[in-house]
Amino acid sequence: MSADAKITLFHSPITRSTSVAVLLEELGAPHVIHWVNMKAGEQRQPAYLAINPMGKVPAILHGGTLVTEQVAIFIYLADLYAEAGLAPAPADPQRGTYLRWMVFYGSCFEPAMMDRSQQREVTSPMSSPYGRYEDTVGLLLDQLGKGPYLLGERFSAADLLWGMALSWMVGFKLMASAPVVEAYIARFNARPVVARIMASDAELAARHAASSS
Repeated sequence: MSADAKITLFHSPITRSTSVAVLLEELGAPHVIHWVNMKAGEQRQPAYLAINPMGKVPAILHGGTLVTEQVAIFIYLADLYAEAGLAPAPADPQRGTYLRWMVFYGSCFEPAMMDRSQQREVTSPMSSPYGRYEDTVGLLLDQLGKGPYLLGERFSAADLLWGMALSWMVGFKLMASAPVVEAYIARFNARPVVARIMASDAELAARHAASSS
């Protein structure tokens, strides 16, 4: 489908969809935002469940194509706007590494973080196919140490995904920090688009909270 088709982002502030809002701006992708007031429970109403039956954000509509799941949206958009240079092309030697770290986030890192936050004991590798917290974080720290970005000197959409995630994981103390992580987060937060989207999100989150109280 052409990149000229309309993109609608279903977004609620200070959620996973915030990273997609950042990505769209970094890509220079024309889009509109459909705000979902999760404080008022709009994500569980029939109108939104018709978009995403899981009742989650983010979701995007691109023409007649619906894409849900944060990582899938990242891969889709970064490839759609390939001219922005945020995704290695299929024949690029770094494509595999890029996809690896994109998928590692949702398939390994987040589940391991949930184990940690819920204090669930991992008794054996077979009971945790996505990996233990210590192993998952250790692998991430090794990769960040090769930095400054996940692809070395090359900034990509994967860094927008991980930069936002690590900012929140460390900020909410779900993950222990480390110098290499702090430096990575600082580089992410220094991007003008990030500061702009976060300020907008904070303002809207306050309005949603006030309207739902």
